[in-house]
Amino acid sequence: MTSDLKVLQVIPKLGYGGAETGCYDIAHYLPENNCKSFIVTSGGELLKFVDKKKVKVFRLPVHSKNPLLILLNSLILIAIILVNNISIVHARSRAPAWSCLFATKLTGRKFVTTFHGTYNFKNNFKKFYNSIMIRSDLIIAGSNFIFSHIKQNYSKYLNDKKKLMVIFRGINVDYFDPTTKFESDEKKLLIKWNIEKDKKIILLPGRLTTWKGQEVFIEAINLVNIELGYEAFYAVILGSDQGRDLYKKKLIRLSEQYRLVNQIRFIDHCKDMALAYKVSDIVVSASTEPEAFGRVAVEAQSMQKPVIASNIGGSNETIIDEKTGFLFESENAKSLSQKILKLLYLDETLLKSIGTEGRKNIVKKFNVEKMCFSTYSEYKRLLN
Repeated sequence: MTSDLKVLQVIPKLGYGGAETGCYDIAHYLPENNCKSFIVTSGGELLKFVDKKKVKVFRLPVHSKNPLLILLNSLILIAIILVNNISIVHARSRAPAWSCLFATKLTGRKFVTTFHGTYNFKNNFKKFYNSIMIRSDLIIAGSNFIFSHIKQNYSKYLNDKKKLMVIFRGINVDYFDPTTKFESDEKKLLIKWNIEKDKKIILLPGRLTTWKGQEVFIEAINLVNIELGYEAFYAVILGSDQGRDLYKKKLIRLSEQYRLVNQIRFIDHCKDMALAYKVSDIVVSASTEPEAFGRVAVEAQSMQKPVIASNIGGSNETIIDEKTGFLFESENAKSLSQKILKLLYLDETLLKSIGTEGRKNIVKKFNVEKMCFSTYSEYKRLLN
């Protein structure tokens, strides 16, 4: 059966997000298990790393929400499915999922979706648009939080013929491994960030957008400074504003207001995130809305770094509170400041223990091999 398995994954763009890296990992796992692997995407930075000898890539404007393009994409997908004798079509976003639904219905192929986020809905039309992710033969939720979200909000679209299950997202624990980083590279990165390693570094990764909690983070830093009476650490806010110039200016003004200009570094991008974690002492995920999975918390634990995260969404599942990291009350700067202080006061032995337990937690539950094997197994079950 495995040799007959041909999987076509459809994703808007192949960037560095959780959905995209998951698609990339599955695409390369399948050929290693004698299965044919295909991707349809409009492009993306990760595309240049795809092994074209193992994975066949088709470029289509599947990022578009234009109804005419969605229809056109479905017709082209039908051709791709028939010519390549695709067994399963796996959609990872809403707009391309509509194209995939039409294509799989007309070709009689199995349809899989992964529900990667909570997808906001303010009216019934938007909810109907989102419901495409529940109209497949197999619905994969990336966390128990997303599983519950689907049950609570989309129950009327579920029936006995549809299988809803959780497959936790996974990360490459070989890449996010502190032993693979060189001290010389760490020094270069610190010079680039204009940081002298005379103080600890607290890192907040994530694109600059209001719900990622950068404002809460800055306010918490100010509260820590007031408590200590001095600046005990550097704070690095790492992430692109992606065109949100006004929001970045707002964050800079806030740091100026609290007189944190010498303490905070705004860094647009880092090609080696594992190295960014390695040079840091504490990692923070301050999201004010639930993370579907919370990749920052998982990557930080894999790098043996103590992590502080909002007590909402996926972080509740990936962090063992007080053992592999700490949870704080979402949107509460004082609560975050207290957790930062707690970690600053901990001795090195306890900090090392938190890091060790964190990596054990990720290797056991959230490694990419486990995610790929679980997904591959469900593909086979679906065909059988």
